[in-house]
Amino acid sequence: MIAINQNHKYSLENVLFVFALEMEAGEVFHAQNKLFTGIGKVNATYELTKAIHQKKPDLIVNLGSAGSSQFRKGDVVCCTQFVQRDMDVTGLGFELYETPFSDVPSLLKYGLPMESLPTGICGTGDNFEMGHTETKYDVVDMEAYALATIAMKEKIPFLCLKYISDGADDNAADDWTVLVHKASVAFGEILQINN
Repeated sequence: MIAINQNHKYSLENVLFVFALEMEAGEVFHAQNKLFTGIGKVNATYELTKAIHQKKPDLIVNLGSAGSSQFRKGDVVCCTQFVQRDMDVTGLGFELYETPFSDVPSLLKYGLPMESLPTGICGTGDNFEMGHTETKYDVVDMEAYALATIAMKEKIPFLCLKYISDGADDNAADDWTVLVHKASVAFGEILQINN
């Protein structure tokens, strides 16, 4: 059983744990219902859509590493809002991050809050951000916005936990390589999953 908050509890058998990479799951999630999407929004969208129709989960839990200049390395942040940070059609008069002619708002509010964890706004894009200065989002990754959008469209509750592995700065690549392996242990402790 996963207890996210007082109103949201789910049986482990009906939870789909979604990771970009196997190294983010480690051995902790070996016995769980999991999906590895690969890196980026296109891979995430395709793999999650396929898995939803095959497995029909009651809850989608996105677990992964992320960068942040606002949170500390090693923090786990519960992202409840999402921005597609590489969507820029301002040249045609649209708001930054707004997808033209879409019913999905530029700030997507579709994530369950988890008690005792800080909340964040995740900026998703198909690049590894190493110079984060934007203030509209405080966590950066490469899949969560796409996953949240699919979960919303399919009307499946969505929980997104990000392990801060780097400062989204000049040292991001080196920091990520060292800290990404610690993510699964932190997630397992928070979700009370024992291999």
